[in-house]
Amino acid sequence: MYDERMIAPMRQELTRYGVEELKTAEAVDEKLKDAKGTTLVIVNSMCGCAARNARPAVVKALQTGVKPDVVATVFAGQDTAATARARSYFTGYAPSSPSFALLKDGKLVYMMERHQIESRSAEAIAKDLEGAFEKYCSQSAGVAS
Repeated sequence: MYDERMIAPMRQELTRYGVEELKTAEAVDEKLKDAKGTTLVIVNSMCGCAARNARPAVVKALQTGVKPDVVATVFAGQDTAATARARSYFTGYAPSSPSFALLKDGKLVYMMERHQIESRSAEAIAKDLEGAFEKYCSQSAGVAS
């Protein structure tokens, strides 16, 4: 575990934009278990090589057009029980931090893992997130034509 004073600024990079922190396994279940609509879960991390662009990418993506109904975060390496519980909803994916999981009605529909984040700009990451939001979060998403 890291000294909370070290990671507080990293938490605040998201929470000051309305991202809800889930610090316990119970809080994760309360938010995700029977969720309706779309939920973005951000697995935040200390990793400077990937997380330094991941957090700004989320903020940028959330400031454009379509966005998830709920946006929440867990902090890997710090809130370990919450992170483990969140990852239990990301079936088929190995633990990865930072990462982004988009769930629709409680089912995982989109995942961006660390290897898809590292070495990329915040703008490029945000563009991918915006595409996922457009595909899964718009009112017409999932409606047969």
